[in-house]
Amino acid sequence: MSSLKPRAAILGSLVAVLGLLAFVTMRTNRPASISVALARGQSPEAPPFSLPRLDADGFLDLTSLRGNVVVINFWASWCIPCREEAPLLEATWRRYRDHGVVVLGVNVQDLIPEALRFLQETKTTYPQVRDKDNTVYRAYGLTGVPETFFLDRAGRIVRKFPGAVITPEPWLRAVEEALAP
Repeated sequence: MSSLKPRAAILGSLVAVLGLLAFVTMRTNRPASISVALARGQSPEAPPFSLPRLDADGFLDLTSLRGNVVVINFWASWCIPCREEAPLLEATWRRYRDHGVVVLGVNVQDLIPEALRFLQETKTTYPQVRDKDNTVYRAYGLTGVPETFFLDRAGRIVRKFPGAVITPEPWLRAVEEALAP
């Protein structure tokens, strides 16, 4: 029996080392968060998604919007700052939609009737999808709503606004920068 104790200790140590090695490997091979990449001056590829439309039938696949500048706004009907942002998003959509810009609303953490009421009350006309299980919310690393991402024509994230933006200037600058070749 005494010869089994050293073997068990060696085996236990080996398993611990292999576990640590696997953890470090997985951790270092994981892509940096969107915020970290943007802070480093990088433009990470936007996580792809296909979500059910909230404003129409069918699904919307983000990759189908390649070739356009895309403004993705994550929102919820219960979010007061989201309600304040809605007119600015609508104005951005109306101003730039004929110039290859798509504003896309992504509804999260919400019930469908309340989300539809929000759209009606805010008179939004840009495309809307629903992230019912927060998969896209997590993929984009959100910490709350609203959050807005600006994608260039190649589908890379070039700007992010965490929290509410209640004046049009920051969004207009971000759209103009994304439109620039």
